[in-house]
Amino acid sequence: MTVEDVMRTDHGPALMLSNEAVVRGALESDVKVVSFYPGSPVSEILDTFGEVLDHFGDYKMEIAANEKVALETVAGASMAGVRSFTSMKSVGMNVASDSMFSMGYTGLNAGCVCLIADDPFAHSSQSEQDGRYFGEVAYVPMIEPSNAQEAHDMVRWAFEVSERHKTLVIMRTTTRVNHSRGMVKLGDLKRTPFERKSWADVKGQYFTVGSVARALKAKLLEKKAALQKEFEKTKFNFIDEGKGTTGVITAGVCYLHTKEAMRNLEAELPVLKIGTLFPLPEEKIADFLKRLDKVIIVEELTPYLETRITAIAKEANPTIEIIGKKSGHFSEMLEYNVPIVEKVLSDVTGSEISLDYDAILTRAEELAEVLSNRVPIFCPGCPHRGTLWAFRQALNRLKIRDKIVFNNDIGCYSMAFLPPNEFSDSMLAMGASLGLSAGMNLVLEDKVIAMVGDSTLYHAALPGIVNLIHHNSNVTLFVLDNSVTAMTGQQFNPNSEFNAGGHPARKINMEKFFEALGAAKIAIIDPYETRDCIQPIIDAIQIEGLSVIISKRDCALYGDRLKKRLGEKIVPSENVKDTCRSIYACVKEFYCPAILVDEDDRKMKIQQDLCDGCLECRQVCPVDAPRHIER
Repeated sequence: MTVEDVMRTDHGPALMLSNEAVVRGALESDVKVVSFYPGSPVSEILDTFGEVLDHFGDYKMEIAANEKVALETVAGASMAGVRSFTSMKSVGMNVASDSMFSMGYTGLNAGCVCLIADDPFAHSSQSEQDGRYFGEVAYVPMIEPSNAQEAHDMVRWAFEVSERHKTLVIMRTTTRVNHSRGMVKLGDLKRTPFERKSWADVKGQYFTVGSVARALKAKLLEKKAALQKEFEKTKFNFIDEGKGTTGVITAGVCYLHTKEAMRNLEAELPVLKIGTLFPLPEEKIADFLKRLDKVIIVEELTPYLETRITAIAKEANPTIEIIGKKSGHFSEMLEYNVPIVEKVLSDVTGSEISLDYDAILTRAEELAEVLSNRVPIFCPGCPHRGTLWAFRQALNRLKIRDKIVFNNDIGCYSMAFLPPNEFSDSMLAMGASLGLSAGMNLVLEDKVIAMVGDSTLYHAALPGIVNLIHHNSNVTLFVLDNSVTAMTGQQFNPNSEFNAGGHPARKINMEKFFEALGAAKIAIIDPYETRDCIQPIIDAIQIEGLSVIISKRDCALYGDRLKKRLGEKIVPSENVKDTCRSIYACVKEFYCPAILVDEDDRKMKIQQDLCDGCLECRQVCPVDAPRHIER
């Protein structure tokens, strides 16, 4: 990812990722405080702000412990009188919503914008959550772009709306919008110096309880009415004129699918594109419905728009035929694409479909049958590989593989449920492994084991750990300490020595933390010394109370970056063919992508362009065949 266009001072145009366009729009709005917890599909927003932090030098940035802290940080900055911004995936708003609901009541001061991204198809999430309901139930305005240009423009507008109405503004996106590229016309980049303020100059009352809450609710409803009046006139709600009495109402990336499907069908239907999800432009929708006999609602996930448009239609046009999810034309599952939308438009309008999509998919499935199944695996040099191998050996020696329950969590190690490990009896949400373990420990006779990464530990696991120790629960906890939030792109966390922009930060001492809480046992292991990890794991599992195994080794990708920065060489490994006995333990038990079987002599071969030189494979090999290449 390049960020040169984000720093440009001219007016464009520029080819940008939508996530980069969001950053540019916020910078053009003179944002002064940003805070994030990383999560796909919005990680590039955090990364881009971090990359240009020192270039601009006029805003403050933090990588927060979780999304709730990130939202509260930017809300506090807004209350203190400066524009602020955060982004998170929609499940992150589950974490932050406690405070977000109260912000709807109290309002804010300077412009404050929060972007939340849904993930239809669950590309990188544990569920296909529909975040569009957050705005409505919290009485917080929500807007939605469909491309990179709108993402840029809407961020700028959102700051203006936020300040005009003294409210948080949520911008909702989906994965396909976040990760799409498009031409963006840049605006003025007029940055001002960062200046601290006096609370006496900006002071407001930001609390809500009891009678105060009731008074604030009345003001909140007045604010909603004012927002709705403004949203009726915004350029982000517009109509593409067409022919006939069958029309389409859509939003976000589905607008792009609709336009392309219409072009394929050579159809010219009128289209109402919604840019404000809450409050909806009800008058504009009603006027559009009055001119139609049929309306097709194109939206991914739940029938959010369809339900509300159906209610509007009862007054505006009670005889109109509404085609959407409830009519059976569209599914509430997965993400949409042009073929899905084109098939429905073809069916409704009687137009001939442009391609036989079913035949193409059938042929693709036939071709896929000849391909080998490839499961996701850890990167070369990943320390989790060694930790899980040692864990398997410990369970085998204790002969309790079938007498444990393993509660997994969110991170790269989520892949523990795949071969060759095949662990995981649960995996719900960040930090949930601790609470689940507490409940299971009360009921089961089996040994309860949980696993979290260092980022997840500080994000959501701390209350669960306190609970386990306080109740003297007999649980073993693995903490995979790899120094960064690896799964989302090696962003820093409280267990890192750096913060945003690579600036030095205070690293939390994990061992002292567990000592202070009173863990029954704390074992530190190095997963690169894989054989030496087995006995400490055995000992920890046999301890009564909460035993903690901290597996300490940098993420391989992060460690390689540090080495390159310091000018250190990464020395790959090779297999000594004279020593190798073709036992294949490294292949069968380790699943390292750098290891393969040489077709000439059927012995193990290490691909040196992939090898990280960790020599974990030597720890697994019964005859110690792998070694570092001598140079």
